[in-house]
Amino acid sequence: MSAQVIDHRGPDFADVGKTALDGMKTIFKTEAGRVFIYPASGTGAWEAALVNTLAEGDRVLMYETGHFATLWKKMADRLGVRAEFIEGDWRGGADADAIEAYLRKDTAHEIKAVCVVHNETSTGSVSPIADIRAAIDAAGHPALLMVDSISGLASVDFRFDEWGVDVCVSGSQKGLMLPPGISFNCVSDKAMEVSRKGGMRRSYWDWHDMTGPNATGYFPYTPATNALYGLNEAIAMLHEEGLDNVFARHARHARATRAAVRAWGLEVLCRQQGQESGVLTAVLMPEGHSADAFRAQVLRSFDISLGNGLSKVADKVFRIGHLGDFNDAMLMGTLSGIEMALAKSRIPHSAGGTAAAMAVLEEDIPAAIAAE
Repeated sequence: MSAQVIDHRGPDFADVGKTALDGMKTIFKTEAGRVFIYPASGTGAWEAALVNTLAEGDRVLMYETGHFATLWKKMADRLGVRAEFIEGDWRGGADADAIEAYLRKDTAHEIKAVCVVHNETSTGSVSPIADIRAAIDAAGHPALLMVDSISGLASVDFRFDEWGVDVCVSGSQKGLMLPPGISFNCVSDKAMEVSRKGGMRRSYWDWHDMTGPNATGYFPYTPATNALYGLNEAIAMLHEEGLDNVFARHARHARATRAAVRAWGLEVLCRQQGQESGVLTAVLMPEGHSADAFRAQVLRSFDISLGNGLSKVADKVFRIGHLGDFNDAMLMGTLSGIEMALAKSRIPHSAGGTAAAMAVLEEDIPAAIAAE
């Protein structure tokens, strides 16, 4: 990323742009979908997804999986979309059966899209996207399936084509291992056709302005050139390891982390078995103890930065990240620091969490490591 900036209208840039656009299709696991790259945060890509497909007054169904699902709904409300929320308890992913039942009541097919967060960063829960597509189909409903995989993409399995996703939103700063600054929409032919006929008034976010320049590796406005250098390297790194191996590594570190949490006698926020995230683990603090005070203690004593609880779970949980360029030693260092801080902070717990995590790692050694 520290390479010299080149002219984004010059002949050398075409290869940079085309490599990024084509490479991201492999990360989304799509052949038919189009990828659009914005010099923006994931919030910008949220807006792009909404304004390209929905008009003011349109109904859209969303599911309350946590803080970020709630923020996406608030954005839809501010844009004049009639966002309808299926309430959740923040302790699991979206319920496909509840979505199907809701859509079956919409006999006039007024609901234009179903919007779901794939990996809810605030809670450490993953929604079953394939099941949600099956639910939409079982209801015989034509709604678009729109998915936020800002923190899930390149960390936990995601299959745009196979799962029948119409729009996926993602960002650079999670599984793609980059700083914040670029975001993505992956778009199906069905969603592109909806956008051609409708959506809201838009300019910067318009997919159709992108298609012509993107065909030759260029963009209709100034791209985040150096971030694209990094993106192309990140894509190469992911394929060097192998996407399935990347997903397995994240899942393995998540299992070890949950083993540590349970050995400490603490509770994992996600209680829906099979929907626990490979990206991070959210941990509930014992009643009467401040998660934020504990996080401050961990940072002060061991220079480890834990994620904070957001909105409904503010000061009630801390979040352990285990995503991106992460290995066993980094995980064990993190968990050891947390265990020492639990004792230092006099948080009620049992010893032995790090040992429990290490036992999981030793039992579940990847073939590539075992062969060395």
